[in-house]
Amino acid sequence: MAANAERTVACLGPAGSYSELAARRLADGARIVLLPSFPAVFDALEGGADCAVIPIENSIQGGVLQNLDLLETRDACAVRELRLPIDHRLAVKEGVELSDITRVYSHEQALGQCAHYLDAVLPKAERISTRSTAHSLALLDAHSAGIVGAHIRAEGIVLSGENIADVKNNFTQFFLLRRRSEGIPSKGGTVFFSAVCEHRPGSLLALLECFSARGINLTRIESRPIPRTPGEYRFFIEIDAQPQAARPALEAARRVCSSFRILGVY
Repeated sequence: MAANAERTVACLGPAGSYSELAARRLADGARIVLLPSFPAVFDALEGGADCAVIPIENSIQGGVLQNLDLLETRDACAVRELRLPIDHRLAVKEGVELSDITRVYSHEQALGQCAHYLDAVLPKAERISTRSTAHSLALLDAHSAGIVGAHIRAEGIVLSGENIADVKNNFTQFFLLRRRSEGIPSKGGTVFFSAVCEHRPGSLLALLECFSARGINLTRIESRPIPRTPGEYRFFIEIDAQPQAARPALEAARRVCSSFRILGVY
């Protein structure tokens, strides 16, 4: 995307969120619109924002399930990706000691990624989910802490000297989204799609053979229950292939599935 201050990119706020950091890198020069929830980010994209940025998978916690579901149903497709290193720090107000802390605020993904640290250092502290890591800063008091990115700078806030994540080599994959009604990209090295197999023996195998028979590597596969259809699942699959080269495999997959949708090319 060319730098242009008139273009807008929607992402999860408040200021200082990992989503904002990813948006600055994926949509260089665009005006960032910070929003309170992921559904609001998709609403903004459908309502006229030029693009949007969402997290889609973490290397520790796996897929961001809400965003997988939204990407499946909304007017959006992924056109670029970014794998952002995640460096979690414990944030407290100046003067607050570990012994003072009875609550820890952060996004549920961050709380999960720092679970061993919290078990060892703050075992009695209540863990409270917030809409983003950066939002936890607004909730800090004399008896609470937050988990935020190392890039955060806020007056009166002290960050831990080291990354407190259980796994230090931690990355989150972000997508740059555009409206799918504007057309899905025809060029890229990766195709991401969703598929629902017929509820019968061998249907998933038939789907996977569409790619294995053509020498196409699957780099990701994840399943999600289908709402209001107990026992049936939607698969989210990423393949390492250019769209044109993968077209025969994708068309074969479409034929053996009861539902099939390209979610991105990047």
